[in-house]
Formats: sequence, structure tokens, C-alpha cells
Amino acid sequence: MAPSTTTRAAARRRIDRSGDALVRMSERLHADPELAWEEHRAAALVPELLDEAGFEVTAGYLGLDTAFLARFGSGPTRIAFCAEYDGLPGLGHACGHNLIAAMSVGAALGLAEVADDAGITVEVYGTPAEEGGGGKIELLDRGAFAGVDLAMMAHPAPVDVAEARPFAVSHSRISYRGRSAHAAAYPESGVNAADAFTVAQVAIGLLRQQLPPSTRVHGVVTHGGDAPNAIPAATSGRWYVRAETLAELAEVEPRVRRCFEAGALATGCELTIEPESKPYAEFRADDRALADYTANAGELGREFVTGSFAARMNRASTDMGNVSQHVPAIHPYIGIGSLPATNHQPEFAAFCVGDRANRALVDGAVALAWTGLDRASRT
Repeated sequence: MAPSTTTRAAARRRIDRSGDALVRMSERLHADPELAWEEHRAAALVPELLDEAGFEVTAGYLGLDTAFLARFGSGPTRIAFCAEYDGLPGLGHACGHNLIAAMSVGAALGLAEVADDAGITVEVYGTPAEEGGGGKIELLDRGAFAGVDLAMMAHPAPVDVAEARPFAVSHSRISYRGRSAHAAAYPESGVNAADAFTVAQVAIGLLRQQLPPSTRVHGVVTHGGDAPNAIPAATSGRWYVRAETLAELAEVEPRVRRCFEAGALATGCELTIEPESKPYAEFRADDRALADYTANAGELGREFVTGSFAARMNRASTDMGNVSQHVPAIHPYIGIGSLPATNHQPEFAAFCVGDRANRALVDGAVALAWTGLDRASRT
């Protein structure tokens, strides 16, 4: 049975009443970005409205300092929203996590208004370290999300795209250790750790010719040396390998690893490869919930883009993919009218506050809340 018009309207009114407070939260997060695992101020700020609304809030959830769980109601259908709030190094909230957090809180407030009538338990998971740290994977490993009927979030993007199709991805820290020497007087005494990275990057560039088109390999050297007249003794970097699925990722990663090993072999350096997190999985969308969200967002006047642009935009990786492997989930993209600026650009960060962003915030919260009501009506 479909949720009643009265229930939907009550959820929307609650979100509308909270609109100004949600915008203030989004703006405060945007002005004060914190990096993965360091989101202490954000993890305290985001659940404030939930606490005021009577949610039971657990800080430091499952032993993670910057995670939280907020819960309301006791209905048989458990609807979960994921709040992300970490920023990007050097770019702040250029992926719009300030809006993700505010939308999830808004949707939860809307559902809490009708939770008893709809038979819902509302849960908000504060999920740190999405930008490379795998916070949701850590939470999953500790028992989070077990038994959830539907997990949701909406992600800011230039335009609205319904279905997320993120790559699986691994994140690694690469380090070479060589030996320093005076680059002019005693070059033969040095073992050049910068050259090791050069060899590895050339090898990766050549490898790309033989990689499947569904894969990506990219990274940055974060430390390349200290002085031009000293052969670098230590260098480091961060590298990502992406693929269509975890299975394909497992096939590609050893080939990329051999490129880094080539750098060590050619220069005589020692190589260390350390994973930053467990691999992010590909996303498995719940088709029924995705159709519900699309219809609900359309009712609010959202227009979805399809075709080649949508197919490219929705390929970014997320640890929400791991959640989707365990419980029904959706991860739609909601447009903030930023083109030609796109995610992970400073220009996109500028669009994550302001009138268009605020409209997306409220629309996203309402569409997610209504989708939760749709799920509850079927369980």
C-alpha cells in the first residue's frame, strides 16, 4: 500500500520547517572542512538537530571517534541515511559532503515526524573518511547496518542522475627508500628514490595501453625529495586503482604493483606499499527504491540527465558501494547547476553553498524521506 498523501505532506512540512537550520549546518561544514578521520567538529555538529528532535545519539559509534549513530522510533522497517562530512585535501568541500550530511539529517527529521504512523525506525549513520579512508567499511566490519531495510544518501553533482555506477577502487600509499648523497660531488654513492617513482610512472603509463577501458590508474607523488643538490633518500605518494568490479580490480592490481616493483628494481630502492583502507566495492542499486526516488524527485520538479554525460559523471568510487553489497541501497546524484564545474574542482566547491545548493538540499531530503515511506509501505 502506498504511503498516504497526509503522511508524505507531514514529512515534507517537517523538512521545510527545518530548512533554515539545515542550510546553516551545511554552510558551517562548508566553511570548516576537515579531512578523513579528523572530522571532530563535524561529527559533533551534524547530529545536533537530531538530538534536539529526540533522536538517541551515540557518539564515537563502534569505537570510531568521528562516527555517530542517531536513532528514532521503533517500527519494524529500518530506514538508514548516511551522512558524509569529510573534505578533500586542498579543495575543501569540492565533493559537496556538507550537503550530503544536511540532506540525510533533513530526510531523517522528515521521517521521524511520521515514524510511528509509518512503522519506521529511522537511523542516521555519521560515516567518516569517505574520501579514501573507507569509514563505512570500518563500520560494516564492526556490525553497522545489519538488518537495515534500506540505506540511502544523495550526492551533489552538476546535474541530476538517478543511478550510481561507481568503480571499485583500492587506495595505496607508496614509499621508496634509497640513500642520500651529494648530487654533484658523490652521485655514485646515492640510491635515488625519486628516480624509482619516475620509472614506476613511466611503466604505468605504458601499461595503460593494455588495460581494459573499464579501469583507471592514477596518483600523486606527495614527497619527491628535499633539495636539488641531494639525491632523494625517501619519496612517497598515493595511488588509486579503479575497475568495474572487485573481481576485475583483483586482476589489475598485481600488474600495477609490478610497475612499482620495477622502480625499485631499476634503482635499488626498497619499496613499501600500504593500503589506506580495504577496497571500495562497486555499487549495487536497489531497483525498486531507485524507481521510487526517481518518481519522488520528479514530483519535486527534478529533471534527470541520461546518456554519455550521465554515464561518465556517475563513475566516481564510494565506500557506499560496500554498504550496497550488504543491504538494499541507493546513491542518486542531485544537481546543483554547477556546469561547467564538476566534482573535485574548487569551482564546484563554490557551488556547494548558495541558492541552488540549498534547493538541492531540501529537494534531496524530501525525495529521500518519501522513498523511505515507499519502502515502509511495502514491508
